Amino acid sequence: MTVAEVFQEISAADFFYRNRDIAGFTSPSRSIYSTIRELVENSLDACETGGIPPDIYVRLSHESGPLDGPGTYVLRIEDNGIGVPGDIIPSAFGQVLYGSKYKLRQTRGTFGLGGKMALLYGQITTHGEAQISSSTNPKQRITDIGLRTDIQHNKPIVLKKKTRTNSSHWKGTVIEFKTEADYSRAMPRILEYFKQTAIIVPYANLTFVDPRGRLYHFTRGTTVVPPAPTETLPHPHGVDVETIQRMLRLTNAKTLQEFLRKNFQRIGETTARKFLLYAKLGSKKSPSKLTSADIVTLASAMKNYEDFVSPDPTSLSPLGAELLATGIKKELGISDEDVQNGSAFVATLQRKPATYSGFPFIIEVGIASGKQIETQGKILLFRFANKIPLLFDEASDVSWKVVDQIDWRGYRVIPGETPLAVFVHVCSTKIPYKTVGKEFIADRPEVEHEILNAIREASRNLRIYLSRREHLAQEKKRVDVFEKYLPKVAQFSTKLSKAKKEPDIKPLLKGLIKYGAEENEEGKEGSE
Repeated sequence: MTVAEVFQEISAADFFYRNRDIAGFTSPSRSIYSTIRELVENSLDACETGGIPPDIYVRLSHESGPLDGPGTYVLRIEDNGIGVPGDIIPSAFGQVLYGSKYKLRQTRGTFGLGGKMALLYGQITTHGEAQISSSTNPKQRITDIGLRTDIQHNKPIVLKKKTRTNSSHWKGTVIEFKTEADYSRAMPRILEYFKQTAIIVPYANLTFVDPRGRLYHFTRGTTVVPPAPTETLPHPHGVDVETIQRMLRLTNAKTLQEFLRKNFQRIGETTARKFLLYAKLGSKKSPSKLTSADIVTLASAMKNYEDFVSPDPTSLSPLGAELLATGIKKELGISDEDVQNGSAFVATLQRKPATYSGFPFIIEVGIASGKQIETQGKILLFRFANKIPLLFDEASDVSWKVVDQIDWRGYRVIPGETPLAVFVHVCSTKIPYKTVGKEFIADRPEVEHEILNAIREASRNLRIYLSRREHLAQEKKRVDVFEKYLPKVAQFSTKLSKAKKEPDIKPLLKGLIKYGAEENEEGKEGSE
């Protein structure tokens, strides 16, 4: 008997419910890490969009089950960001693939999926509901909403809604819900995530209270928040046939030249005219009259035309060399005095904007060395993408490939002996992740080239620092020899000459120390 195949459609929420491992929700331990990470990053975005130094409070409370295995927990996250309008809250938290991330600008999230998946995972493992409170204005009322997601239809189910007086003049968002978690196994990753977030977001106060009541507080080192990225038009090198077709359906341009000027960044009248001559398409031709073959020709010409201006970098929000240095010193326990007296070294730099496949990106790098760094015999690599710490699959990341191929001995780094930490931050409108898990970056040639040059540039200063330190160590050893034997020489000389008083050796020792210091200063000037 032949059985007829049944075809059906499922919603986006149902798809991710069935394939939640795609979003990093594979087990109770990995899921609680992903949950905290996704919601903290949403809070950071909400603060940075408004130029607000973030104050984020995270509390994970144990409710039932064993403390050393999977159980039910209550997670609460509070922030002081721009808030979410009351009428938007249900869709913003209860509808998968609905959000504010679908714009061409640098954001932590890519799909607007992570926060919803965190709440969805809590719902499917505990059958609980999410409690959302938010205010967008200190002078307006607070909106409280209890909701679940209708997984089958990908719609929010509002269970209760009310507003209350905002007597504390608060602005921000609070999320609280139950979820299944294995905190005992996830704890090292969660704490490392907070530590590395404190490095790449040095202007944030981060507070975490774990299920045992232990408080972890990461204090901000500055109140300076980098300018928020601005939304931009697509670059012609980064579009395909489908994108162009969508643009053509929406445009009100009368000519192809006008269409290019209005819908793509950094294309003016002259550039548009020259490009259309190259593509062999008339500049006065109406966009509505383009055939399928014309659209394919247009898309192909855009990818191959080399005279377009580079993409606009204002869609990016890099940290900056100074803020990166602040974060590194703050979390590694290196003071400005340590750097000044030479007991520790920190160098940071930001490369000029570059592009890959029509997408702008900026590489920022930091190098640190000193007794404060516990390397356990290897180079410590800290990886970040759009201010997100990347903790998994280090060996597959392009940054590790670059670090591993550098001959560190050429920079006076002795493998296994010299404490060294390398920090790599990639920011882009589209991070070239290798997988949907967003844990490691692909080795795109353009990105790899920029990371390599950035690390080499910062390492030149490291070589100068280690050379000076080696020179000072040799000088100290030399002075120690004189301090040990000069008193004996003075004593023996006095006896041999039958003098009544031993010569004063202190001026001679001071002269040796002064000579060594002057020689070191000359070495500094020569290296600079």
